[in-house]
Amino acid sequence: MSMSAPPVVIQAKEEHSATILFFHGLGDSGHGWASSIAEIVPSYVKVICPTAPIGPVTLNGGYSMTSWFDLLTLDAEGPEDEKGIKAAGELVKSLIEEEEKRGIPTKRILIGGFSQGGGLSIHTALRYDKPLAGILALSCWLPLHKDYPAVLNPANKDISILMCHGDADVIVPYPWGKKSADMMKTFVPNIEFKIYSGMGHSSCPQEMRDAREFIRKILPAP
Repeated sequence: MSMSAPPVVIQAKEEHSATILFFHGLGDSGHGWASSIAEIVPSYVKVICPTAPIGPVTLNGGYSMTSWFDLLTLDAEGPEDEKGIKAAGELVKSLIEEEEKRGIPTKRILIGGFSQGGGLSIHTALRYDKPLAGILALSCWLPLHKDYPAVLNPANKDISILMCHGDADVIVPYPWGKKSADMMKTFVPNIEFKIYSGMGHSSCPQEMRDAREFIRKILPAP
């Protein structure tokens, strides 16, 4: 799997000591979230927002668009693109390893995303074999949920997770996100699920304030 464009990279304003990898939702690009995430990170944090490959999406009638993996249904119990999800996870791992080679330990790397990108960040982090700083998961769900907790890597059993969801979301229905969070709490206890009244499949100022607080908590100044 290869990205359809180079990642959007916003360098740290001071000495770089931590990195956030943030993955966009279906049909978007790295530019969609880059400036919003860059506004809420401390000055020593570098932000990387990759752009997904372009491919046909079953849920959208086979129309091609940027997508980390195929979406087959909006039914939480329906079939999933296991091969595509795992291939996208490998891509995320390669980006983590690139940062590690630049001298950033995995414990100083946070991964996150919105919608499909949020699901991808959870999938990758929970299976990763080195401890990561945390997961920022916005308006999303746990992909391949039936595999857990068997596939949880012990390296990330204590990872910090912030999941955020609007109670008016009809694209990734709020109950789906809540069910994912409740299930994850049974095997990754350090998780917080925040609900935003009236928010659809989008973001809001309070969510971004909560994200800022979470980032500063798990990526403190060196």
